[in-house]
Amino acid sequence: QLVESGGGLVKPGGSLRLSCAATGIPLDLYSIAWFRQAPGTERERVACISRFDDSTDYADSVKGRFIISRDNARSSMYLQMNSLKAEDTAVYYCAVALSGEFCSGYVADYDYWGQGTQVTVSS
Repeated sequence: QLVESGGGLVKPGGSLRLSCAATGIPLDLYSIAWFRQAPGTERERVACISRFDDSTDYADSVKGRFIISRDNARSSMYLQMNSLKAEDTAVYYCAVALSGEFCSGYVADYDYWGQGTQVTVSS
């Protein structure tokens, strides 16, 4: 089970930190990712950590502004979001892939999902 927290309303240029607590899923053994979905759009992967070598990968739209991390001792993963823009407004989801060595951008490759947390960037 994955449970997210940390969403909310923030002004452009502000920061938010999303958290995802895992129960019964050892995050250090799998590739993990954050996705987001805005109204009328497909769910897109914004950041991930690969199981193979712990390398990270980011969507071009968030590169340099978002940071994905995990704390194995706390069975948690995080998404630090800085310099937020209106176009970052979306529901954000954490996800875990039980198979595959590298990060996948496909929703179907992820087996566990959080319930989603709303992030709204507006003045």
